[in-house]
Amino acid sequence: MKIAAVLAIFTRAAVFIGMQNPATAQPLTAPQEVRLAQPQASLSGRSTLRFLGLDIYEGRLWTDAGFALAQYERYPFALELAYRRALSGQRIAERSVVEMRRQPDFPATLAATWQQRMEALFPDVKAGDRITGAHLPGVGARFWFNGQPLGEVRDAAFARHFFGIWLSPHTSEPQMRCALAECS
Repeated sequence: MKIAAVLAIFTRAAVFIGMQNPATAQPLTAPQEVRLAQPQASLSGRSTLRFLGLDIYEGRLWTDAGFALAQYERYPFALELAYRRALSGQRIAERSVVEMRRQPDFPATLAATWQQRMEALFPDVKAGDRITGAHLPGVGARFWFNGQPLGEVRDAAFARHFFGIWLSPHTSEPQMRCALAECS
């Protein structure tokens, strides 16, 4: 009887904290925009960004076989951010530039230009919204909002620094980096 009571408590606690039964968990499939841009992509990893204990978004990295994190700028991939709370597009752009500046070769002369471009691209988001960015090696980045095209930034340096927010060794979130792609 005690074992049954303990199992019942554990089961309720697992449901409460959001655990899933592996036997019933559904595998994630790439969103349509990823499947169209990169048909062979599979989920490399996922992680939730938290700030002061609050979930901000879940990041999911979609890559082809052979992706190497240490040379991420050489590979096509898609990074999907599934937001858990409302944020303004302006705030997303501002924070992106702050995080991009962490990289040692950040071109400070382009900060204002890149921020303006992101402010023009990124909409305000609410819980449940997704922004997906595709890295186009040597070209730039393409973005979607809830599967609908937002636009492109045709600048390889921008794309390297933008995706470096999550994938560069200089990221402010090294645990998230290693959860998105295997650190070596």
